[in-house]
Amino acid sequence: MGLGQPIATPCRHEAGTRKTGDLARSLTVVKRITPQPPRWSPVDRKSGTLSDRYRHTDFEFLIVDDGSTDGTLPILNRFAARDSRIRVISRPNTGIVGALNEMLGLARADLVARMDADDVALPVRFERQVRYLDEHPECVMVGSRVTIIDPDGDALTEMGDALSHEQIVTDLLNYKGQMVYHPAVIYRRKAVLDLGGYRPECREAEDLDLFLRLAEVGQIVNLPEPLLKYRVHRAKAGYSRSNELSHHVRVILEEARKRHNLGPVPEHVSSQSALAGDPSQIYQRWAWWALMSGHIVTARKHALTCVRRAPLSLSTWRLVCCVLRGH
Repeated sequence: MGLGQPIATPCRHEAGTRKTGDLARSLTVVKRITPQPPRWSPVDRKSGTLSDRYRHTDFEFLIVDDGSTDGTLPILNRFAARDSRIRVISRPNTGIVGALNEMLGLARADLVARMDADDVALPVRFERQVRYLDEHPECVMVGSRVTIIDPDGDALTEMGDALSHEQIVTDLLNYKGQMVYHPAVIYRRKAVLDLGGYRPECREAEDLDLFLRLAEVGQIVNLPEPLLKYRVHRAKAGYSRSNELSHHVRVILEEARKRHNLGPVPEHVSSQSALAGDPSQIYQRWAWWALMSGHIVTARKHALTCVRRAPLSLSTWRLVCCVLRGH
């Protein structure tokens, strides 16, 4: 069996059968509001994601308030009262896997777009991805390149360079980084439900597990155009719960590599995750990303943070020299 090829019966889906205005709508956008927001409140940013700003307007917006405590719910209810496409579900916290599976069960559309509370979808995102899925029935999930932004919304870099099914699967199985960004994907609801949805035992890395299983029943691709602004901050699971993430990633990769008749998990998996939670490494990484992408002001902002946090570090002062030069 070739690396990256579906290892189960591929699924094909009828394209082009939906009509704008159908009761079921063509797309369900799912968003989970977390119980403990970061130091900046996502409430202030709701107007940018809930307003009627998308060129593809035939969608429902399904929002699960997963036990938020920052006054989000009244704001969401006001939006829902003004726009019949918005449905709000509020209940005690169940965690991300429980919320995602609940939203899958409640979704009315054939296609589901995943969003986080702190990310920003570009106005053309849904239009581009829905059209691609309509034109490619062999594809079960489409993502895109993303613009990485910091907690203030300043651009750091662009990521998601693996575009083809074969390259994405190869890189996922070898854990060469985040090849697909969960909040940037649209997938076929039936394909995910047929696989049993998100697996609770894969929490913290439930997206990696789902992508690898979806790739075994159909094609998964990324569009080359950045269609999402993906916000990084220290509360992200990859930073704040890196040890737990490392464990789940290793287990998921062991299972997936066995299904593909591959050898042991690469040794670098644990070391990469272990470094993720170091605060000084986080800010240095952001500064280098920004510098290499030409965002000099942003690079200097994060370099200054590194000086405050680790003034005796040689790597800090190497970074400072580079950002002062501008390259």
